[in-house]
Amino acid sequence: MARIAGIDLPKNKRGEIGLTYIFGIGRSTAKYILDKAGIDVNKKVNEWNDDEQTAIRNIITGEIKVEGALRSEVQMSIKRLLDIACYRGLRHRKGLPLRGQRTRTNSRTRKGKRKTVAGKKKAAKK
Repeated sequence: MARIAGIDLPKNKRGEIGLTYIFGIGRSTAKYILDKAGIDVNKKVNEWNDDEQTAIRNIITGEIKVEGALRSEVQMSIKRLLDIACYRGLRHRKGLPLRGQRTRTNSRTRKGKRKTVAGKKKAAKK
């Protein structure tokens, strides 16, 4: 089993797909890494030899920010927005969508499960 950047890559997947299990590496970055290492993108992860794994590891550690370092950078960016109290920071603080999406309906991913609010009672007629 190939272990790169602290992640166990799935053995039976193609290299291009297997690398995407690492946080911060998508399809295009995975293709770039494999091309630079001189490995066929269709070659499965369990078919990589030790030299190929080392080449991939060196490219990732040298050029690409992944896993913990990337997560902390993202968190620091969000914290900066919160500290300067800009519009996006306020939306982060309130847990609402940041990029202009409607919130009257939808936006359940950001807002979470519905919190039901009791309706108003009608005033009694005299």
